[in-house]
Amino acid sequence: MKDRLPSLVAILLLGLLVLGTWWASDYALRSIQVDPPRRMTHERDSWSSAFVMVRTDPQGHAINRLEGSAMEHFPDTDSYDITAPRAVGHQPDSPTTIGTADMGTMDQHGERIVLNGNAHLKRLPDASHKLLDVRSDQLTIEPNRDLVYTDRPALVINGNSTMRGQGMRYDNRTRQLTVNAASDVKISGEDQAARNAGPKKAPQP
Repeated sequence: MKDRLPSLVAILLLGLLVLGTWWASDYALRSIQVDPPRRMTHERDSWSSAFVMVRTDPQGHAINRLEGSAMEHFPDTDSYDITAPRAVGHQPDSPTTIGTADMGTMDQHGERIVLNGNAHLKRLPDASHKLLDVRSDQLTIEPNRDLVYTDRPALVINGNSTMRGQGMRYDNRTRQLTVNAASDVKISGEDQAARNAGPKKAPQP
């Protein structure tokens, strides 16, 4: 028994040491917040100078392109502030659109781009459509829906015709253009003749 006593004492001390270490570790974990909650403040967490973002369809064709001279991401709103944005739409079976502005914000997981300051959208002409030119101090683009709209004063030049209104909406898939509270409307003779030639059809911009 006397020969085993030192071994038993050593085992007892080792057990106490293990228990003490476990208690100290558990106490420290409960007392100190190892991974505190992330503070959601409007402070950028990433940024870039000249950049290009491209979205493709399942076949790998580029359908939307967004570029700018600078970009900042803000985690609290999950939005991107863009300097000198240029948004290009290449949706299949639709005319190409190009939107530019002084500043822009992309949010809603890329579903919306808001152009601010000298906002300008062009639908490029093709064999079936004339140039459509829209100017306002703010334009909102929904790239995936191929849609642009604003509730601000807007100047719309559709071919040779000019319209001013308080708000506008243009669907590039259906080519449907709506100008709200239109004033100072100037329809060219060519466009008027086209309307008269087909009175039963809504004019396509």
